[in-house]
Amino acid sequence: MSTPHNAAKMGDIAETVLLPGDPLRAKFIAENFLTDAVQFNTVRNMFGYTGIYEGKKVSVMGTGMGCASIGIYSYELIHMYGVKNLIRIGSCGAMQEDVKLGDIVMAAGASTDTNYAHQYQLPGTFSAVASFGLLSRAVEEAKKNQFPYVVGNVVSSDVFYGETEEWKIWAKMGVLAAEMESFALYCNAARAGVNALAIFTVSDSMISHEEMSAQERQNGFTNMMKVALGVAASL
Repeated sequence: MSTPHNAAKMGDIAETVLLPGDPLRAKFIAENFLTDAVQFNTVRNMFGYTGIYEGKKVSVMGTGMGCASIGIYSYELIHMYGVKNLIRIGSCGAMQEDVKLGDIVMAAGASTDTNYAHQYQLPGTFSAVASFGLLSRAVEEAKKNQFPYVVGNVVSSDVFYGETEEWKIWAKMGVLAAEMESFALYCNAARAGVNALAIFTVSDSMISHEEMSAQERQNGFTNMMKVALGVAASL
């Protein structure tokens, strides 16, 4: 079945999907890492592909930016297409001095300034956390490849160009980095009883004001992709 946002038919999408925000990153992964890749979606130019990686059927699809956008795509993947494992791969801004450019950040949990969880009418504050099985596999992949990584909390913010320096308050709580999507992904996965993990490459630092060069982005993002694909192949 198709949806307003996805032209795929049931069976076109694997049970494990990598989710970059940028649809062109999905295209890059399909062309450089997957064999026999077939494109299943072009609606709104949110490209999606399914292929084979180390003998396993794996899909990759863009999600756009923000909780609202990934909320739509991940919900449809879970409920309309039967996806069981969702691995977000994105970029983040470091909020701690010891989190360096190019490091891989694995989100054990995601805080937020969004109101995404309001829909569940919970009687308190929900802790949005990763699926431990996926997280532990990602740690092993990073160790095996000797990629620098950290594990901890991130904050999924609705705001990219902020009027204040609220990030400093999050940093005081030990939050490692800022991004924009993981909280919604973790909420959707928890509600549906499926697995989710968000991992990132540090592309800039709010502490040092450094930013990755184009070459550093290419190499660093490739490391993150290899970790995510390694997790997918192990499932």
